[in-house]
Amino acid sequence: MSLIPADTAPRFEMHGAQFTGLAAPSRGARETAVWRVCLAVGIKPVTHRLTREEVFVALSGVARVTLAAETFDFPAGAALIVPADTDFALANATTEPFEAVVVLPVGGMAQVGDAAPFTPPWAA
Repeated sequence: MSLIPADTAPRFEMHGAQFTGLAAPSRGARETAVWRVCLAVGIKPVTHRLTREEVFVALSGVARVTLAAETFDFPAGAALIVPADTDFALANATTEPFEAVVVLPVGGMAQVGDAAPFTPPWAA
C-alpha cells in the first residue's frame, strides 16, 4: 500500500489548468492513474482525446463540456464518462474555479490535434 500525502503530490500545469498527481505508476499504482484537476476562472477549452476511457467526478464549480458534438454544463457532484478516442474539451466560464478528480487506466495517452499521443505527466 502506498500513501501519497497531499503536500507531496506532484503538481503540473498545462494550458492554464493545474493538475495534482495522486495515483500513477511513478507513485506505485499498477492499473489506475488518478489526479485532481483545477480549472481557474476563464480557462478556455483545449480539444483533445484519450486512448482509454476517462472518468471525471466534479468536486466544486461548474465546467462547460464539449463531448463529440454535444455541449453541456458539468456541475459539482456529477460524473462525466469520456469514451476512448472521443474529442472533448473542458472550459470554465463561471466566476469560481472548477475542480474534479479524474481516473484513467494506466497506459492511457492523450492527443491534441494531429500531434503525437503522449502520457500526461500526472498519469505517468
